[in-house]
Amino acid sequence: MTVSMEMKRLLTTMVSKGGSDLLCTVGIPPTMRLQGRLRSLNLPKLLPEDTVGLMKSITPERKQQELDRGGTTDFGFAFDDQARFRVSAFKQKGCVGLVLRLIPSKFRTFEEIGLPQHIKNLLNRPRGLILVTGPTGCGKTTTLATMINFINEEMDKHIITVEDPIEYYHEHKKSIITQREIGVDVADFKEGIRRALRQNPDIILVGEMRDLETIEAAITAAETGHLVFGTLHTTGSGRTINRIVDAFPTQQQEQVRTQLATSLVSVISQVIIPTADGTGRVAAFEIMTMIPAIENLIRENKCFRIDSTIQTSSKQGMVLLDDFLYDLFREGRIAYAEMMRFSQYPEDLQKKVKDRRADLAGAGG
Repeated sequence: MTVSMEMKRLLTTMVSKGGSDLLCTVGIPPTMRLQGRLRSLNLPKLLPEDTVGLMKSITPERKQQELDRGGTTDFGFAFDDQARFRVSAFKQKGCVGLVLRLIPSKFRTFEEIGLPQHIKNLLNRPRGLILVTGPTGCGKTTTLATMINFINEEMDKHIITVEDPIEYYHEHKKSIITQREIGVDVADFKEGIRRALRQNPDIILVGEMRDLETIEAAITAAETGHLVFGTLHTTGSGRTINRIVDAFPTQQQEQVRTQLATSLVSVISQVIIPTADGTGRVAAFEIMTMIPAIENLIRENKCFRIDSTIQTSSKQGMVLLDDFLYDLFREGRIAYAEMMRFSQYPEDLQKKVKDRRADLAGAGG
C-alpha cells in the first residue's frame, strides 16, 4: 500500500498546522478542523474519483472489502513516522467519504489535559469500573491514554486493551501492555473481555461499551477482581448510570443497579471547548467518585439526586461539569457563550454569573 502524493500533502499540512481532523467529501475541497473550527483548504473541490483514490491509498484491502460490503469501515493508520490517524471511510450519496482524526504522537500528562491530580489515587484500585464519558471528539481516548500511560510508568501491572481501532500505541514500561484490535486480533468487544479474563490481567480497557453484551461483560470483569476502564457517549454521572441501567431488560435493572453500586469507582465526564483567545482548546470535567451516599442513590434508583451530592462533596474531589465550566470562565480561559453552550443547567449558571457580577458591582460601589 503506497500513500498517494495527494494524501501525503494533505496529511503533512494537517500535521504542520496542528489540525485535529481531516474531512474529504465529494463536492467541496478537503477540510481541516483547526482549534475546533472547520477550515476549507485552498484546493479544488473533490470529485468522486478523488475520494476513491485517497481512500485506496491508505486503506488495507480487507478494510476496502468491508467498506464495499457494509458502507463503512474504521481503522488506524501510521503516516511514516510523523503521526498516527484514526480513519473512518464511508459511503454517502453513492460516493466515498473520509474522516481522519490525528492521534497525538506523545502521551499527555495529567497537567497538560487538566485532569485533577487526585484521579491518580483511583488508578491503584485492585478492582472496579472507571468510566470516561462524553460526546464524540471530546478527548476520551486521550484521557484514557494518559491514565494508562501513568499506570505503565508507575506500576507493575498486566494491562489488556480491547480497541476499535488501536489509536495510541503503548510500549512496555513497568507494566506489560497487551493491545487487541477488533476485527484484527479479536472478533468483538464482548469476546475481547471474555478472553482477557483468561489472560491474567490486572487492568482491562474497553474501547467502547456500545451494547448490552459489552456492558455486561465489563461489569462482570470489574466485579471479579479487575480494574476496568470503559467509555460511553454520555455527559454527566447520573445520565451515565441511567444509560447503563436502561440498556438491560426491566427484570434485570434492579440487579444491575446493585452491581454498579458495588463495582463503580468513578465517572469522569468531559467536554472540550475552544479557548477564549482562539488559540487552542481546553477540557472541562465532571468528576464523580463512589461514596456511600451515591451508592445508596444508585441502589434506590434516585440518580436524579447524584448532581446535588457531587456538588456538596467537593472535599472528596468531586466537581460538577457546570462548576468546572464556571471556573474556566471566571479565569478568562473560555468565553461566556461557550460556557453556556456546554452547560448542563444553563439557567442556574446564568443566575450564578449575574449574582457574581452584582456582587462585584456592589463591592466596586
